[in-house]
Amino acid sequence: MRTWRTTLKLAAATLAVVVASTGATAAATPKAPQAEAGTPAVEGPVPGTVPGDPKAPDAAGTYPWLSAPGLAEAGYVEQEFFLSGRADAYSPTGARLAEDVPYTTRVVVRRPAHPARFDGTVLTEWQNVSGGYDLDALWAPDQITRAGQVWAGVSAQRVGVDQLRSWSPARYGGLDVTGGGRFTADELSYDVYAQAARALRTGTGGLLGPLRAKTILGIGASQSAGRMTVYYDHVLPQTEPVFDGYGFIVGQAPAREGDEPVFHVLSETDVRTPVRRPDDDHYRRWEVAGAAHSGRFGQAYREPLLTRDLGAAPEFACDRPPFSEVPLHHVIAAAYSHLERWVERKVLPPSAPGLRFSADGTKARDAHGLALGGIRLSQVEVPRALNTGDNTGETFCVLFGTHVPFTAAQLDRLYPTHAGYVARVVDADVRAVRHGHLLPADARANLRDALSSKADLN
Repeated sequence: MRTWRTTLKLAAATLAVVVASTGATAAATPKAPQAEAGTPAVEGPVPGTVPGDPKAPDAAGTYPWLSAPGLAEAGYVEQEFFLSGRADAYSPTGARLAEDVPYTTRVVVRRPAHPARFDGTVLTEWQNVSGGYDLDALWAPDQITRAGQVWAGVSAQRVGVDQLRSWSPARYGGLDVTGGGRFTADELSYDVYAQAARALRTGTGGLLGPLRAKTILGIGASQSAGRMTVYYDHVLPQTEPVFDGYGFIVGQAPAREGDEPVFHVLSETDVRTPVRRPDDDHYRRWEVAGAAHSGRFGQAYREPLLTRDLGAAPEFACDRPPFSEVPLHHVIAAAYSHLERWVERKVLPPSAPGLRFSADGTKARDAHGLALGGIRLSQVEVPRALNTGDNTGETFCVLFGTHVPFTAAQLDRLYPTHAGYVARVVDADVRAVRHGHLLPADARANLRDALSSKADLN
């Protein structure tokens, strides 16, 4: 029987081989910024940093909503800008309702402080407003800063902007995405989002500081993916393309086959039928077993920020212990990496098996209750707990999944030795890396977690 130290050495060596075989290539030379029609005017960076008082009478005494911590240690900076322009209004079917409607909104940019760290890609997130406020649902600090990507969050919808105006009148009182109350159902949101991306591409008003964008990816989660689907299916065909590719995460994705590639990543929560759009040269769909629409990672990250900015984070009484701990954000990071290569070098991403369904139409599960099929990270292939995408209860509980740790007796039966457990984790994640569903750095993070579990296992 190997000791855990021997297992660690073998695991590190195995992962090193995988890293070498999947190494990233150097980014191409960025394009020079060019002025384009429909690019908004930019004001900023807006002064004010944490700590501050949202109710201060001057913007300099406030700070950006949900301002991210720990960026300086990662070599990143956060800046907020106001964008003002004239947008066209569209219905959900793509009918143009009005032209040149004035708006002012905000964009939060988190970027490498030094150009040498920048990989050329800007992840442009349509901020999610399902909770009644702007939520940077796809901000994953470890993965994004490690890759050297820029994350930019766009406030495109009325609900989010109205909450900002109330939260800090001095800072956000001038924002409006309704044309002075003419369009309150987010009719301007599609063009506002596209214009923000165009400003990021051209570097208008210093949005990216000294950086130049090479690849602009549009990303959105849940309801934002739904809004982006309307944009892609109905608005984009009438307008000039501004995004190079799209990530539709835990939500809808377009039915139309367009020129720009679409990556569709779903948690177990979001897969409700075995009927799927097949992969093709412009579309990829990945389904992640055991992952939840909104799992432990996002909740743990946002809880202290919502406590800081709202006074308390929301609490939920779910019928089963909530928040799956399967790291969906690891798979999303791998999808971004593939999407970059897809856009820049026309390299098609790998496909992935779908979740399996039983004859009665429910998801097929093993003896532990874990979903079968789909992308299977080590947390599912070598489980220490039941993680699912299902739950019930009040409000958002249906989105949280479940997490029920195995008993000591279950763990003893499954893993007679800790070294054997760690070896199985390495095997599972090496397969995921080789299949392209997991990045080597996140496999190493899983290995560290497995090694630290010795107190829970023999």
